[in-house]
Amino acid sequence: MKEKLIFDLSREGRKGYSLSANDVPDVPLDTILPSNSLRSEPASLPEISESEVVRHFVRLSNMNFHVDKGMYPLGSCTMKYNPKINDYTCSLPGFSTLHPLQPSETTQGALQLMYELTEMLSEIAGMAAVTLQPAAGAHGELTGILLIKRYHESMGSKRQKLLVVDSAHGTNPASAALAGYEIISVASNADGRTDLDDLARKLDGDVAALMLTNPNTIGVFEKDIVRIAKMVHDNGSLLYMDGANMNALLGISRPGDMGFDVVHYNLHKTFSTPHGGGGPGSGPVGVCEKLLPFLPVPIVEKQETPEGNVYRLSCNRPESIGRMMNFYGNFGVLVRAYTYIRMLGADGLRMVSENAIINANYLLSLLGEKFDLPYPKPVMHEFCLSGDRQKKAHGVRTLDMAKRLLDYGFHAPTIYFPLIVSEALMIEPTETESKETLDTFAEVLNRIADEAASDPALVLSAPLTTPVKRLDEAQASRQLNICCR
Repeated sequence: MKEKLIFDLSREGRKGYSLSANDVPDVPLDTILPSNSLRSEPASLPEISESEVVRHFVRLSNMNFHVDKGMYPLGSCTMKYNPKINDYTCSLPGFSTLHPLQPSETTQGALQLMYELTEMLSEIAGMAAVTLQPAAGAHGELTGILLIKRYHESMGSKRQKLLVVDSAHGTNPASAALAGYEIISVASNADGRTDLDDLARKLDGDVAALMLTNPNTIGVFEKDIVRIAKMVHDNGSLLYMDGANMNALLGISRPGDMGFDVVHYNLHKTFSTPHGGGGPGSGPVGVCEKLLPFLPVPIVEKQETPEGNVYRLSCNRPESIGRMMNFYGNFGVLVRAYTYIRMLGADGLRMVSENAIINANYLLSLLGEKFDLPYPKPVMHEFCLSGDRQKKAHGVRTLDMAKRLLDYGFHAPTIYFPLIVSEALMIEPTETESKETLDTFAEVLNRIADEAASDPALVLSAPLTTPVKRLDEAQASRQLNICCR
């Protein structure tokens, strides 16, 4: 049955709350607020009992898809299951009731956690230091690019160009443009890796840095990364790594050892925080030794005293790029990541990446016959298929097959990204999915490929069983309507 809007459930005179008697003097609002901040008439809010409110939202939640309900095979997003111990530690009163304006003497536990997390993240990435301030991956990109910009300025250089490989996440050129750079695209070769000849042609004295993801967005490891780093550094440029795919590297390989000068983490992805629907996120940035002076303030520092370690926030960094966020970052995500890393340890983190790589290659082996594979195997933690075969032969697009997956109870993978793959299906199973889940997902996706051939009208009309049928995404994006009535 279709769920009504909460406004349609409303009945005049009903309410779901009761308030105790006011124990402070009443003060007229118009004496403490400007007139332009006051309503001329009461807000139009639903009037509904507590039980009806609870049942309404529980029914809606049952219609929703979430990571505790099923697999999210979102390529490049690493939407994996999140251990509940992470939420438990994050909810401990000593963390959840902190206020960011408390004096450091009363927040020593939180500061210690942040300090130790920066140490662990520095070791995992092979970087000299890490800032926890950025609030998301793209925010981390901007932070890293501003660090690069400040470095070149300190060297008396005002380089204007930033190179971005054509398979990159869309936030890479966006972040670079926001920092004022001219974006130059570097081509991929037939293997899906960086075209070294094209890179050599575009490296000149005006290039500040190359932005690279490794493994890249196709799910392929840049095997020439040491050579790429030398080419970039010989040009006086810096090498930036988008850390969105760190899920494939933990305990196996470190960006700092590859020659990267800057790397950002998608902490919520790699170290397990629920982040669908726009947040929360965290995008710590690691830097090499020569970029240390420019890190954002404040920095958590440790001082050893006879009474024990004391942690404090330091802003004494005259060459810093300044603050990137109010206070110190998304603390709840930091606690979850700290818990995840401490629970797994070094060996466990390596197993995360090994299992992610095994799962991706296993799933690819089950799907390779009925979908095109534009780039050669093996892959790392994710892979990119193409629905060109179905589109050309039967008029069924990747979008149609993604919608049909919903009828079988699976969230769709990332589609139409990266842009260098026609009719792309980008799939990342993550390490948290069992073999049985992967088998079922592959069986369903192969069945949909068969349906595209035998009954294309069925796939073209999908989804058929969801509470909301296929939406007109183009109209929805152009005519956004969030009004409740």
